[in-house]
Amino acid sequence: HELRSPLARLKMAVSLWDEDTPPGQRERLREEIHTNIGELDALVEEVLLASRLDASREALAQEPVDLLALAAEEAARVQASATGTPASARGDERLLRRAVRNLLENGRRYGGGELQVEVQAAGAQVELRVCDRGPGVPEAFRDRIFEAFFRLPGHAEREGGVGLGLSLVRQIAQRHGGSVRCEGRDGGGSCFVLSLPRAAAA
Repeated sequence: HELRSPLARLKMAVSLWDEDTPPGQRERLREEIHTNIGELDALVEEVLLASRLDASREALAQEPVDLLALAAEEAARVQASATGTPASARGDERLLRRAVRNLLENGRRYGGGELQVEVQAAGAQVELRVCDRGPGVPEAFRDRIFEAFFRLPGHAEREGGVGLGLSLVRQIAQRHGGSVRCEGRDGGGSCFVLSLPRAAAA
C-alpha cells in the first residue's frame, strides 16, 4: 500500500501530461511528479535501512558520539536549536545521526512551529529529547507510533510521510542497547525521548 499510493499519483500525473497541457497545469503536474518521486525515494531508502538493521547481526561500532554536537548540527537543518550538556553515547555515529534526524523531521512535520532539542546525561544513560507543540499523541497510540507503517488516523492525508521514520528510530535505539518513547508535553505537544548508553569518560 505504501508503495502503491505514490505510484498511483505518479501514474495519474504522467497520464495527464501531454503537449496540449496548459503551462500552469504543467507546472502543477511537474511538482506532483517530483513530490511523489521524492516520497518513493525516501520510502525505498528507509525500507532498505530497516531491512539491513533487521538482517545484520554484526556488532555495531562502539565509538563515543557527542550527542549534543550531533543534535546541534541536525537541529540547524530544520531551524531548531539544541541545548543541554555535552554528553557522549556509545555507538555508530551514522546510525545515531539518522535516528536524531528522523526525530527532528517527524517533529517538523507534525509538531507545529516550535521544536526544541535537549541533551542531558542521566546516570549511565544519555537522553536526547525532541519536543514539539503539535496536537500531541493520544496515550493509547504512544507505543504504536513506533510500529512500521503505522500513522495516526488522519495524519497521512494532512502531512504525508511513509510511517517508517519512528520505527527506524526504535530499531537504531535497540541495536545500541537503548530505547525511545513518546511522552505528553506540559502545555500541549509531544516529547520523543531517545535514551542511549553513555560512553565512559576518556
